[in-house]
Amino acid sequence: MDFVIFILSIAALIFGADFIINQSERIALRFNISEFVIGSTLIAFGTSLPEMATSMAASFDHKADLAIANAVGSNIINITLVLGLVFLISKPFKSVRDFFAKDSIWALMPVFIFLLMSLDGHIDRFDASLLFMLMFAYLLFLLRNSKDDILQNVDNSLMENFSWIKSILLLFLGFSMVVGGANFAIDSASNIATQFGVSQWLIGVVVIAFGTSLPELIVSFSAARKGKVGMVIGNIIGSNLANTTMVIGGAAMVNRLTIDLGAYYFDMALMTVASIMLVYITANKLYSKPAGISLLILLALFLHEKLYPIAEQIAS
Repeated sequence: MDFVIFILSIAALIFGADFIINQSERIALRFNISEFVIGSTLIAFGTSLPEMATSMAASFDHKADLAIANAVGSNIINITLVLGLVFLISKPFKSVRDFFAKDSIWALMPVFIFLLMSLDGHIDRFDASLLFMLMFAYLLFLLRNSKDDILQNVDNSLMENFSWIKSILLLFLGFSMVVGGANFAIDSASNIATQFGVSQWLIGVVVIAFGTSLPELIVSFSAARKGKVGMVIGNIIGSNLANTTMVIGGAAMVNRLTIDLGAYYFDMALMTVASIMLVYITANKLYSKPAGISLLILLALFLHEKLYPIAEQIAS
């Protein structure tokens, strides 16, 4: 029964996030906000809502491992799986925006700050406030640089029959589904972890992280099919920044989070390596299939490290 509840709760998270993303994009386009800013803010925040709701619910239940593992695992999956697959299915392209010069620091800086904060074994409300300030700084940066981005390739269907009342109602429905789905996802995932005798960290960093990353995957595939790979990269950078700042920060605001870096060094190291690879790809403009394969290899190492011990346990 817990598996059924978990699947249904993840579905509620995904569909709820989809409502929020679509209506947020409609509202943004009404104000002529650029495509990149939409991708790296509204859509990035929208696709990170499942992670945020899930981690805050986990923190409320005093399950710090689940709260942090969800954000860490989502960061890894966003870069390795989502970007890896997008680069595989997309044709090589040249981006007008220089992601390395303008955005790469936002892919690395929050990771290093989070690791530094974790050295004392906990993330408290003071740390959370600093993480929120970092997110605010990113928003200011985007607003100041948005003049360089041109509003193009607008999906006109988003503007057809626009209604403020309908958009607000769908936003409310989306938020309700996300919050409700998060609570059920945490309870069912904890029960599943207990049944299989695995840690809550493992469930969070793989199962919940993959489930809450599905909105990023769906949105990114849709954008890639329309040739908007630049929006995908912006979405991933914004989503990962939101995961590290808003998701972990929001969970820490609910309750102080304890963390043992030594116990989870592999996941922390892999998240850092994935972020460095993203910077390297943007620096050399390697938006191609070889880059996608490299990222998927990193994902395979991550899944092997996490799932092989479980497979051995089940086999024995």
